Amino acid sequence: MARYTEAVCRQCRREGVKLYLKGDRCYGSKCAFEVRAYAPGQHGQARKKVSEYGIQLREKQKARRIYGMLERQFHNCFERAEKQKGITGENLLIMLERRMDNVVYRLGLADSRSQARQLVTHGHISVNGKRLDIPSAVVKAGDVISVMENSRGLEYFKGMAEALAKKTIPVWLVGDAQNLGGKVDRFPTREEIDIPIEEHLIVELYSK
Repeated sequence: MARYTEAVCRQCRREGVKLYLKGDRCYGSKCAFEVRAYAPGQHGQARKKVSEYGIQLREKQKARRIYGMLERQFHNCFERAEKQKGITGENLLIMLERRMDNVVYRLGLADSRSQARQLVTHGHISVNGKRLDIPSAVVKAGDVISVMENSRGLEYFKGMAEALAKKTIPVWLVGDAQNLGGKVDRFPTREEIDIPIEEHLIVELYSK
């Protein structure tokens, strides 16, 4: 499947806000956004007048990049959210939070969503005791996520139990540091999703 292979720091600079795509590096002095907080390219520092469509597009791109999705994936997710009962924008964000790679990241098993996606793709994560290697799979309430038994001896996972015990995870998840995982207690509410997105702008964009 196609994926973004360019420098991810360019995405933060293009959106004009930190998207925290590289984990701990984004919190340090080596973060490219701290040095060059303007759009990439020859005209990155030019002052531009942004249209209503441009504002809506940037908000969609920001959400898409935060969750590491291609356009078709994101649009398909929006269409599913639109068919559900309730507010479409909130349905969309909740569905994005329920993606397997995002849940692995939220549980603290990875420093970034891209790293979480790699762990899932390589078959290191199980759901309810069965290996699941599809990062876009959507978890359900009650699902138990953990590191595969035969993967726990890998260097990456050694000492992780102690680190997980100190991490703060979202209230809709229940951590299980001892078993390197956790449980989806319920679905998140909009107030519990801490990404800087104005989802109504995405709905307006796709509704044109």
